[in-house]
Parts: sequence; C-alpha cells; structure tokens
Amino acid sequence: MNIDIKKVKIIVTVPSENLKEVRDAICNEGAGIIGNYSYCTIATKCIGTFKPSYNANPYIGERNKLEFVDEEKLEVVRDIELAKRVINKLRQIHPYEEPAVDIIPLIGEEQL
Repeated sequence: MNIDIKKVKIIVTVPSENLKEVRDAICNEGAGIIGNYSYCTIATKCIGTFKPSYNANPYIGERNKLEFVDEEKLEVVRDIELAKRVINKLRQIHPYEEPAVDIIPLIGEEQL
C-alpha cells in the first residue's frame, strides 16, 4: 500500500483563558479547514501538570513546584504543505515557554 499524507492533525494544550486567542490565531493561518467549513476545531477540557525547573520562566506557577492547570486540548487539521506556518504561529502566540505540540499524519478514507 502506498500512502500519501496530505493532511495532519495538530494538537496542543492551552490554558483555558487563552483558548480563544490561540484558536483565532491558528485558524487565521488556515488551520481547521474541512471542505467548505473553516474554524473546525475541537477543544476538550483537561488538567495539565508540570513542574518548572529552576531555569524555567513559567507563564503559570512557580519554579520547582508541581502545578495543576485547567487547560483545553485544542485539535485542528491542516494540509501538510502549510502545517509549518500554523505551527510557527501557534508557538508565537501560545503563552507557554515550551508548548507541547503533537503532529499526527492523517490518511484519507480513499486510501483504506
């Protein structure tokens, strides 16, 4: 089977209070387009944990203290050719010093 990846799913967790800003920024870069629809996203409430090191500059929390944060897991799709542009914008606008970004290759139904 020869698989040609044309789209990716981009997933990132965002503090709940920053969700709209991040969603708007990446959708304005073309993320979340499915057919004739734009701004196609899904956000799932979750609780993120992290412990900033002494060298960190945390947006939320204190160095060397375990933090629990109300976050939203934001998921969007994008054509693979333009995914880097979306990811660059996401990293530029995201409040975290080092947001964790998942990039998952997608196959189309026609390839099954």
